[in-house]
Amino acid sequence: MAELLDKAKNFVADKVANMKKPEASITDVDLTHAGFDGIQYKAKVSVTNPYSAPIPICEISYTLKSAGRVIASGKVPDPGSLKASDSTMLDVEVKVPHSVLVSLIKDIGADWDIDYELEVGLTVDLPLFGDLTIPLSQKGEIKLPTFRDFF
Repeated sequence: MAELLDKAKNFVADKVANMKKPEASITDVDLTHAGFDGIQYKAKVSVTNPYSAPIPICEISYTLKSAGRVIASGKVPDPGSLKASDSTMLDVEVKVPHSVLVSLIKDIGADWDIDYELEVGLTVDLPLFGDLTIPLSQKGEIKLPTFRDFF
């Protein structure tokens, strides 16, 4: 009897391990607003749902770093659902407060861009697995506009 039970457990574990899971990637990070109140970034996250039913998203957490320091972090609660058997584009708005802008001046002055690392955790609710967090990370730089860009 114990041998049969072990075989059943192994069978179920193997099937669950080989099930398709949602996949995600950060496709773009842009500076959307710069002002006296701070800087606002928009990260675009593409998520592919392999299932024939929509999947609810519990939350999106994010951490934005520049020059090795955390400059913004937060959560987007209840951002909606992933479309069934399709890709869904999610926008993650990241606001960097004015007090942190001073620490970015050295980086901006050196090459007129902002070097960043964005970490995003996308938590979805899968019926068999429970809450599953998909970790994402992207490094890059955002070129700031110059006077020539306006004229």
